Amino acid sequence: MLYWLERFSDGGDLFNLFRYITFRAGGAFFTALLFGFIFGRPLINLLRRKQKKGQPIRSDGPQGHFVKAGTPTMGGLLILSAILVATLLWARLDNAYVWIVLFVTYAFGLIGFADDYAKVTKQNTKGVSSRVRFAIGLVIAALAGAAAAWAHPADLANQLAVPVFKNLLINLGILFVPFAMIVIVGAANAVNLTDGLDGLAVMPVMIAAATLGVIAYAVGRVDFTQYLEVHYVPGTGEILIFCAALIGGGLGFLWYNAPPAAVFMGDTGSLALGGALGAIAVVTKHEIVLAIVGGLFVVEALSVIIQVAYFKRTGKRVFLMAPIHHHFEKKGWAEPQIVIRFWIISLILALIGLATLKLR
Repeated sequence: MLYWLERFSDGGDLFNLFRYITFRAGGAFFTALLFGFIFGRPLINLLRRKQKKGQPIRSDGPQGHFVKAGTPTMGGLLILSAILVATLLWARLDNAYVWIVLFVTYAFGLIGFADDYAKVTKQNTKGVSSRVRFAIGLVIAALAGAAAAWAHPADLANQLAVPVFKNLLINLGILFVPFAMIVIVGAANAVNLTDGLDGLAVMPVMIAAATLGVIAYAVGRVDFTQYLEVHYVPGTGEILIFCAALIGGGLGFLWYNAPPAAVFMGDTGSLALGGALGAIAVVTKHEIVLAIVGGLFVVEALSVIIQVAYFKRTGKRVFLMAPIHHHFEKKGWAEPQIVIRFWIISLILALIGLATLKLR
């Protein structure tokens, strides 16, 4: 919205700053951060009054989690509100990629909200049926994948870019939309599975968003893409503003989610943020890089898949408990120890993902 102030510029004044994505990304970051600090406590107090008993705790979970009983959930509303305000304020609203990412984020946020609401009102950990959530998620991802294919330049539409290998594109044709569905729904559910300890999911999400934001800015500039020898996707630079808003909103939320958490993100936040990462990867043509940058989420999801498949086949468990962060809890690791070590892993994977921009 504020971008249009550049129309009043004569080329050498304050209004000229609004032309620059980096300036507006900084504005989005601080707007979202201040939003989180200002509205965080009032939102938590409101959630406490409405939810009373807070998020139900799994009876078969680690014993240390029972002390968290009564903590309100749906804290993802704080992040999502901050992102929405900051993005609408600072991004170019005539950019199709911004709207695709916003659509996926808030559609998955609604799924998560319905799931959290069901858990809180019924006071059980089941919530909305996983099949229903999965089916609706596929529909949302299909619409986003089709929109991305339409928005991409003709030479990139329905193509899969392979990192490291220069100019290598795989024409997926009609399979592009199903592929985008797997990326977006997979990312949403992987982040959702990771969100099990105070601060565990939100920091890796911010790290991944920062990495994807840099990638979006780079592939949206023809001079950068020529230097890096990556595919040019005009218009994706505006995604940096969304990513900056996500980081600001995430930090505002982490202020209250730091152990001991005053509020949980809930499926409202984790599904939305995971879907956002998947959507950004699809529109920037960096779906494979997302698997590297979000490697922690991939491992968390794989641990659940392996656990369930092996148990159905043998009646035995590979891990003491899945997702894998609970396995380490059962082994005696302290919660802060797990969280910080997983943050470190996320940062390392992000740097590896960024390196793919130059490795050709």
